Amino acid sequence: MIWLSRIADILAAGALLSGGLLALLAGLGLLRLPDVATRLQAATKPQTLGLMLICAGVAPFYGEGANTVVLILVVMFQLTTAPIVAQLVGRSAYRAGHVRALVVDEYASRHDQPDDDTGPNTPPPTL
Repeated sequence: MIWLSRIADILAAGALLSGGLLALLAGLGLLRLPDVATRLQAATKPQTLGLMLICAGVAPFYGEGANTVVLILVVMFQLTTAPIVAQLVGRSAYRAGHVRALVVDEYASRHDQPDDDTGPNTPPPTL
């Protein structure tokens, strides 16, 4: 059974190393990528997966109980908040005019309508 313990240690070490590498790459992406949209990808995707791998690598050493529940809660909180924060930062950057990577700006075509009632159900103006 000692070989099972060694395999678990090797898997945990692999998860810790790969999670740390993903977190490092996310940090480098935040520093090196050119615009807001690509930085948002670097801030959310690899960082979230890196945290999940780190928690998975740490979990076997804590055993069962409250510590494992805390690690699961950390992962769930990260999975819940990262997309929300990325969406809010992206919307703020769009409204500030810092997003230039859009090929078709569907948001502007929907929201740049005039404020008056000139929709299809409005009768034509009388002259």
